[in-house]
Amino acid sequence: MTASISQIELTASPASSASRAEPGFVAGGVRLVLRLEGFAAFAAALAFYAHAGLSWPSFALLFFTPDLAMLAYFAGPRVGAAAYNLAHTHALALALTLVGFFADLPFAAASGLIWIAHIGFDRALGYGLKYPTAFGDTHLGRLGWR
Repeated sequence: MTASISQIELTASPASSASRAEPGFVAGGVRLVLRLEGFAAFAAALAFYAHAGLSWPSFALLFFTPDLAMLAYFAGPRVGAAAYNLAHTHALALALTLVGFFADLPFAAASGLIWIAHIGFDRALGYGLKYPTAFGDTHLGRLGWR
């Protein structure tokens, strides 16, 4: 079975009313690709973590640490979104991981890989970067059943 990219885009486009995107939100095939990309980051971080022989109890203990940034929503949606997005961007997690590996700092390397895994896991589940309008407004679409 072969399919061209244009066929995939046509069948996964937001043309149907069931997958129609609201303005400012991604939908259809693009949303699927972004979620698959999140899963790939999660899987790669797990593979590197296992290959490096790092501590799995530490992984379990630290996996949800980036979600503590949600506490910033108590200061309002703008502050909350900024804190959440800072804690859920790959740039900082990748930097920490690289510093950990190149400076031979196992805790930093482990923390960075756990962080990358967490971000990938969230994105695979559809939890994207937040807009300052509400916690449920993400770059991957609105959260929840609507």
